[in-house]
Amino acid sequence: MEYIQYLNKKMSVLGFGGWTLGNNSNGKIMSEEEGIKLVKRAYEEGVTFFDTAPNYSLGKSETIIGKALKDIREKIIINSKFGHHADGKIDFSESKIRESIKGSLKRLKTDYLDSVILHNPDMTILKGETDHFKVLESLKEEGLIRGYGVSIDTPEELETVLKNQKVDVIELLYNIFFQSTRNLLKEAKEKGIALVIKVPLDSGWLTGKYDIHSQFSDIRSRWTNEDKERRHFLVNEIKNYVGENDIVKYAMNFLWANDAISTVIPGIRTEKQLNSHLEALAFDYDESLNDKFEKLYDQFIANNPLNW
Repeated sequence: MEYIQYLNKKMSVLGFGGWTLGNNSNGKIMSEEEGIKLVKRAYEEGVTFFDTAPNYSLGKSETIIGKALKDIREKIIINSKFGHHADGKIDFSESKIRESIKGSLKRLKTDYLDSVILHNPDMTILKGETDHFKVLESLKEEGLIRGYGVSIDTPEELETVLKNQKVDVIELLYNIFFQSTRNLLKEAKEKGIALVIKVPLDSGWLTGKYDIHSQFSDIRSRWTNEDKERRHFLVNEIKNYVGENDIVKYAMNFLWANDAISTVIPGIRTEKQLNSHLEALAFDYDESLNDKFEKLYDQFIANNPLNW
């Protein structure tokens, strides 16, 4: 495992995306015991960055992480969010920030968050037309949080944050299929911002296991037949490039090869998936493949972006 310095702690380049903890995937729900075991195993393998949110499994994700890691709190980094709440409601009112963080702290069994990020806020917040960042700064001074930032998706959002805000961390949608922010990553690094990459495997497509016939009963059921046809084509292009059907290690190393990226947080549901990411870390990746993956994006996606 490799690490970078983040808020006076060691951030592992492989992080743990906690959306899967306690969640439902195609009819299967992860138990609390399974989640705790998985989180502990990740830490034992060197993972120190754990990403979660109040609404992930309506609080279960934070609860699992809290129970699993309470005895090694100073050795790990917990990044949670504000805006999407444990009762399933969305409310970005500044007056709710402290209350939300207090709820997260209770579930996580800790007295501080390493960082809290605004969970896909609107542009008025990103521009600084509200008091959200003033509140976060005061909570940082108070010690309830040690850093703050945003979770965003688009180049317009990233440009706005880089122009208007001084944040510690940005969680960004970025992978082989979503590279619209590519030319802004260097600026984020130059500003000393930790870039945390979410959805690195395009919700499973960049594992290579899905095709046009795949059926989903969870959030991934949003994909239309046209969405699946396009992704099926693109996945096959990648498989042809690398000569393999299992493309996890290529998708992950595409991100790790970019020195502007601090950590990558795949959603990890099983020990098999965790092992796959650990194997990807040890893979001898040919970084010239990044040029091919960027050209694939430029040729087939840039002018007609995929639906997420």
